[in-house]
Amino acid sequence: MNYDTSIQPPRAEQREHSYTRHGTTVSDPWAWLRDQSYPTIDDEDVLEYVRAENAYFEAQMAGNRGLVEELFTEMRARIKEADSSVPQRDGDYEYWSEFEEGAQYRKYYRRPVAGGATQLILDVPALAESHEYFSLGAFSVSEDGRYLAYSTDTSGGEFYTGFIKNLHTGDVLEDRIENVNSGLIWAANDTVLVYGRANENWRVDRVLAHTIGQPAVSDVEIFHEATLGYTASPSVSANRQWLVIATGDNETSEVMFTSIDDPTGKLTIIRPRQVGVEYAADFRDDTIYIWANDEHVNFRLATAPVSAPGEWTTLIEGSDEFYLTGFDLFKDFYVTEGRLNGLDQVQIRYYDDPARVQSIDFPEAAYDAGTGNNPEWDQDRIRLSYQSPITPDTVYDYHVASGELEVLKVQEIPSGFDPSLYAVDRVEVRARDGAMVPVSIVYRKDRDAMNGGAGGPLHLYAYGAYGFAVPPGFSTSRFSMVDRGMAYAIAHIRGGDDLGRNWYLQGKMEARTNSFNDFVDVARGLVDMGYTAEGRISASGGSAGGELMGAVVNQAPELFGAVVAHVPFVDVLNTMLDDTLPLTPGEWPEWGNPIESEAAFTNILSYSPYDQVVRQAYPPMLVTAGLNDPRVTYWEPAKWVAKLREYKTDDNILLLKTNMGAGHGGKSGRWEGLRETAEEVAFILWQLGVAK
Repeated sequence: MNYDTSIQPPRAEQREHSYTRHGTTVSDPWAWLRDQSYPTIDDEDVLEYVRAENAYFEAQMAGNRGLVEELFTEMRARIKEADSSVPQRDGDYEYWSEFEEGAQYRKYYRRPVAGGATQLILDVPALAESHEYFSLGAFSVSEDGRYLAYSTDTSGGEFYTGFIKNLHTGDVLEDRIENVNSGLIWAANDTVLVYGRANENWRVDRVLAHTIGQPAVSDVEIFHEATLGYTASPSVSANRQWLVIATGDNETSEVMFTSIDDPTGKLTIIRPRQVGVEYAADFRDDTIYIWANDEHVNFRLATAPVSAPGEWTTLIEGSDEFYLTGFDLFKDFYVTEGRLNGLDQVQIRYYDDPARVQSIDFPEAAYDAGTGNNPEWDQDRIRLSYQSPITPDTVYDYHVASGELEVLKVQEIPSGFDPSLYAVDRVEVRARDGAMVPVSIVYRKDRDAMNGGAGGPLHLYAYGAYGFAVPPGFSTSRFSMVDRGMAYAIAHIRGGDDLGRNWYLQGKMEARTNSFNDFVDVARGLVDMGYTAEGRISASGGSAGGELMGAVVNQAPELFGAVVAHVPFVDVLNTMLDDTLPLTPGEWPEWGNPIESEAAFTNILSYSPYDQVVRQAYPPMLVTAGLNDPRVTYWEPAKWVAKLREYKTDDNILLLKTNMGAGHGGKSGRWEGLRETAEEVAFILWQLGVAK
């Protein structure tokens, strides 16, 4: 028992509530924690409980505040405070951003390529000064360089407001564009902004055109998406000739286009939506390039004439081995990205010689590599980023003609970093159904000596949903665990697309439990390999990764000595049954629709972490939430913690921290966010009993 037992945790009362679907009755006595006036949250009973949990969190963490400050100080010392991005040319200017010493937010600058004074174009610290929370969304300079369009959110609710700044005068125009939830696209010779507007349910179902200087009420609707669950998004083609509007959900796409000079003109659909077919498109001259999974699960690259956009001809065949994840077009060449055996690949290809492929080689066993910011159409080099668990973020320019990789910037670690102290392993663990799950592990070479032998503490992280692959990249905060003798492992479980699109498909819908089983089996496999021991594993995940945490502590609580679940999607069944919630209809292709399908209802009920809490021992746990979170609503973690308090049979600590003025990503600002990371690591070290 590793906490102050004299302080009693809050207990949320149980109020009788149940519902029946498909002949099954489900009891939900903590349903009242959802404020009935949501998105307004003013129920005093709800707020009283949330505040009581926050007070309990603060009281229990009080004895570790010294450790939190120690961790925060060392994490901050690894970050260069006065730092800037690498300038990148776009038209007549080159653009970059900078953090000043001690600043929470960036300032954005530009200077003329031909020479001239540096100009501060957006002072985010000044914009954020009076707000508890601040997020910069869209950021788009007009083609002529005169205007900057940007959007901001000051609640964490992700309803952004768009602004326009005259960069010649420094004045912010009177234009206000409310409920923006997309990029801001310049069109019609910089007289119009195209954007996606979020409705009251936080779904972008309309794309509109705003004329500069006109009231927003006169904005013209370009496209309206009538299908529940589909989200629309505008963009501009790489050659900046076409306005492109994409719509769809997690498994289906439809893309249409019109001239960027006439954004309210007739839209041409490239190929009508077909359930299960995803595609994206870009343009060069009179040819459309299309990335699609219509013929192979790992996607192909096809072309079609602008005059006949539905007539697709394969340019790059789909492959069982190579997973094509995307492409970028430039005037004289194009770039494809993908993964081979789970490792990132970047290749230069040529319009006039389709057989010529120029691969960029990366040396390490586990790494994260890809294209960076490349805004210009006509260029002879490609901006790349590269990192690994022991290689700080490195920015390159790849010179296409010579094949030279020019280092532009290596992330500086002010307090020092010696990669020779560390090792990186890439191993595979056999899951219970025979699947081989890759795991990336970083640790100090003297770890066994630090722990008095093998089987020391290990932190295991995963996400495992939506086809998002967790890259084995570099993290400065991670070393606050690793330098104390812990190993840090990333489990590349199914549900992500680390090993191709099928790897993702094997972790969704009726196969969702593969993700949970993979994580548990990886934990047991790492024990068998001698990396750690049962009960010496900490684990963390956020959002859908928080759902993962909820499922694995239900399945195998004995494996874990500490678990952190950030904004966890744990009340899966209730959320998927409520089509008024922001994300629910768009999520049905990922989890299933339990409203219409009894099979989906039964499947989700069988694993939904909140519904599957049982009377058993649970590991020490820290759970976080955001009161204004539109993605995973605050009541999911609140209900889960309330039920755990009632059901768990152990004396292990259980904490819930709700950010009262933030959303899905926690507190804004680089230091406030870092302090929350320090709290998480302090909780893990505290519960595992890891010495300095």
